Amino acid sequence: MSGSVTVRVLRRLQGLRTGPVRGPAGLRAVPGRFLSSGGAMNVFNRDMKKRQKQRVAALKDGHQYDYLRNEVGSRVADRVYDIARTFPLALDIGGGKSHIAEHLNKDVVQSLVLTDVSQQNLKQCRQTEIPTRCIVVDEEFLPFKENTFDLVLSSLSLHWINDLPGAIRQIQQVLKPDGVFIGAMVGGETLYELRCSLQLAESEREGGFSAHISPFTAVTDLGNLLGGAGFSMLTVDVDEVQVHYPGMMEVMTDLQGMGESNCAWNRRSLLHRDTMLAAAAVYREMYGNQDGSVPATFEILYMIGWKPHESQAKPAKRGSATASFGDLSKISRPTNAGRS
Repeated sequence: MSGSVTVRVLRRLQGLRTGPVRGPAGLRAVPGRFLSSGGAMNVFNRDMKKRQKQRVAALKDGHQYDYLRNEVGSRVADRVYDIARTFPLALDIGGGKSHIAEHLNKDVVQSLVLTDVSQQNLKQCRQTEIPTRCIVVDEEFLPFKENTFDLVLSSLSLHWINDLPGAIRQIQQVLKPDGVFIGAMVGGETLYELRCSLQLAESEREGGFSAHISPFTAVTDLGNLLGGAGFSMLTVDVDEVQVHYPGMMEVMTDLQGMGESNCAWNRRSLLHRDTMLAAAAVYREMYGNQDGSVPATFEILYMIGWKPHESQAKPAKRGSATASFGDLSKISRPTNAGRS
């Protein structure tokens, strides 16, 4: 099921009071475990993404750029509440300031391990009632033992991973049998307005265009990724969050403030001023609203996968059916004989 929510950012809300929370220390980290495969494509500069997150975490007004993560984090939490069980130990991958856990309580998650590639982000994690342990971890290399967690969460961090299939396999491995993974990531139609405007302006002014928006995963690929990693009982759905800004420049400013600037190796670092002005005009002409604002669409892909366990429902064996669809036409219909 898909929907559309408009988030107005012209008037931003004050962020919640933040601070690190210490929790249980009974986890053992295993350095060097579950390394990504050597054949994975190296699309993103992970060191640059880490620097971007560190720079954003140091901003005094950084909370005003958290609106998208807060919105998606609450929707991930809603999916956790849909599961009627209590999770003794959960892992939040790339959780940053704890955008998911602030919407949960101890009745659902009793203990949480919050990870992020940025130490500064973890220092600003929001206080919740859930005992939380913060660990600096690269999402591509999970340093935890197999069968450790009952629940693994991730919100808006997996789209910067080079070896996404390998990362999802690692998530499946650190889950306990019958554990569940609930994640959200941006999809391929994200920021199509900005992408199209930049391409048209750059082609017209410079005779060609470069990649300015990072490549994202298509929703059609998620099922194969989860199934290939060994997950069962898969659920994949798509949602849209549309944000309205005064203009294209504000879109790009907020993306930078979110730590979502492009970090692909083949990115073009600078654009000519004339090209930028032309792109802003194209953006407003093609997508502008009557009130003068412009929309930016974020396609959010949600995924749920369970680690197999003997207690889970399984499909019947092939050939075990006792009735055929071909016999449906032979079923007698009630006659009108008994009707007056």
